[in-house]
Amino acid sequence: MRTLLITGPGGSGRTTTAAATALTAAREGTRTLLLGTDRTDTLGPVLGDAATPHLTVRRVDPDTDFRTDLAALQDRAASALDLLGASRLDPEEIAPLPGAEELAVLRALRDAALPKPEEEAYDLVVVDLPPTPRALSLLALPEELRRYLRRLLPPERQAARALRPVLGRLAGVPMPAEWLYGTAARLDLELAAVEAVLADRDTLVRLVAEPGPSGADAVRAATLGLALRGLRVDALVATRVLPESEAGGWLAGPVAQQRKTLEEWQESYAVHPVTHLGRDPRGGDDLAALAVPGAGAEPGAVSWPVTDSAADDGVLVWHIPLPGARRDELDLIRRGDELVVTAGPFRRIVPLPSALRRCTVDGAALREGELRVRFRPDPELWPRTR
Repeated sequence: MRTLLITGPGGSGRTTTAAATALTAAREGTRTLLLGTDRTDTLGPVLGDAATPHLTVRRVDPDTDFRTDLAALQDRAASALDLLGASRLDPEEIAPLPGAEELAVLRALRDAALPKPEEEAYDLVVVDLPPTPRALSLLALPEELRRYLRRLLPPERQAARALRPVLGRLAGVPMPAEWLYGTAARLDLELAAVEAVLADRDTLVRLVAEPGPSGADAVRAATLGLALRGLRVDALVATRVLPESEAGGWLAGPVAQQRKTLEEWQESYAVHPVTHLGRDPRGGDDLAALAVPGAGAEPGAVSWPVTDSAADDGVLVWHIPLPGARRDELDLIRRGDELVVTAGPFRRIVPLPSALRRCTVDGAALREGELRVRFRPDPELWPRTR
């Protein structure tokens, strides 16, 4: 199964492109699920009366998910709540907290990509993600939350659960309850499943933007943020492209500006121009007129290879593709067995490959959209040859 994540700057036609992509794929015979993540139903008005036997439309419901999760948490912590004399919350008085919507989207993505045996399976899942800044934060959430969980509640400490009451008496302080570790373990498994979906070679991102200076800036930033996350861009859909036949009069400037941006984009992306219909697309006929492709590019994984130049230069080089990165916006910090990479407004903490953990950082360079970090083997840790 393939997963296609659709995002772009606000007002770029992101939802329309997601609907057109799913409709095209379904009409080609692909069993397609279109997943909407907006709290309000934005897909409904765009699709209108469009229908096809192979298309299923579903919208994330964060309110219901949050109530279900909190009710389950109260059940698991029943003994602790009774001990504290706390009263339980009724479903009617529960309102979603900040972050509940993001977690609901991640769960819906996991459930769609990894259906249970009794659930319907799809060939393609098209996800209408939020605008790019929120989408990038959302896509980073599984990895970041798992890292926090491992630091705050290390899995290896669960091995001492039998000794927890004794340790608590010796230390004179209460030890974490069993349900806390159990909840953390379940959450870690759920986040790992979402992380696996995002890292899968069949998961691609489709960017949507209107050609022009602001669209070009948004695309560069989105490409950089996605690359830092190891996500691959399938295509760039250029929306509201004015026809060349309208290049006369006052439209000559906007048409020339769009043409210039499109030419620049075509050097780096598979660009699909979508002609301006002169109205907001509504219904199956309008979506078909946009001619947005369905399934998209062939799947493939993003590679961060390590090359061995120890024989020649005495170093190993870690190649991290960061298209659109600028030298003055890059920052690197070695932290134990991790590397903190900052590129523009984005940051990611990545574990070092095993070979590089026995090395010291020897420098870095940005060349042709690729960050090359040099590591020199540490004589105290590197295997010696006789």
